[in-house]
Amino acid sequence: MKRAFIITGLTAMALAGTAVTASAFGQGHGDGQRQPRIEFKDLDANSDGKVTTEEMQAHFKARFDDADTDKDGNLSAEELAARGEKDRADRMQKRLDRMIEKRDANGDGKLSVEEMQPKQQGKMFDRLDADNDGAVSQEEFAQMEKRGSKDRMGNKDREHRHQRDGENCDHGKKNR
Repeated sequence: MKRAFIITGLTAMALAGTAVTASAFGQGHGDGQRQPRIEFKDLDANSDGKVTTEEMQAHFKARFDDADTDKDGNLSAEELAARGEKDRADRMQKRLDRMIEKRDANGDGKLSVEEMQPKQQGKMFDRLDADNDGAVSQEEFAQMEKRGSKDRMGNKDREHRHQRDGENCDHGKKNR
C-alpha cells in the first residue's frame, strides 16, 4: 500500500513537472511556437557559462513555486492555466516591444499610422493589380484570396503554383 502511494505520488509529480517544463520550453500550447522560452542566462544561475542539472532543477523549482500561488506544493488546473496565460502575455509584450522598437521612427514609444504602414505596400499592391490599371478589382482581390488560402495549405499547393506559373508539373514528380 505504502509503495503504491509513493509510486502514485512520484507519477503525479513527474506529470506536473512535465507540464511546467513543457510550458517553460514553449511546447504544448498549440500556438505554433516551438522555440525555447527560457534564455540560457536564466538557467546559468552562477554565470559560469555552463548549466548544471542542479541549476536546471533550481530553475524548474522556482517556476513551479511561482505557479503554485496557494503555496500548497501542488499545481491545480487553475494555477497551470494562470501560468500559461502569464507566459502568453509576457511573450506578447516582448513581441509588441520589438515591433515598436523596430518601427518607431521618431522614438516616441508609439506607432503612428505612417509607422504602421507595411514596408512593402507598393510591391504588394503591384502584385494584386494584375492588369496594371492602378486599381485592384474584385476579381483580382478574389484571386489574391484564393492564392493566399492555397499558400496556407502547405507543400501540396507548391505543385499547383508551378502549374499556375506556367510550368508543366506532375504533382511533385520531376519535370521531364
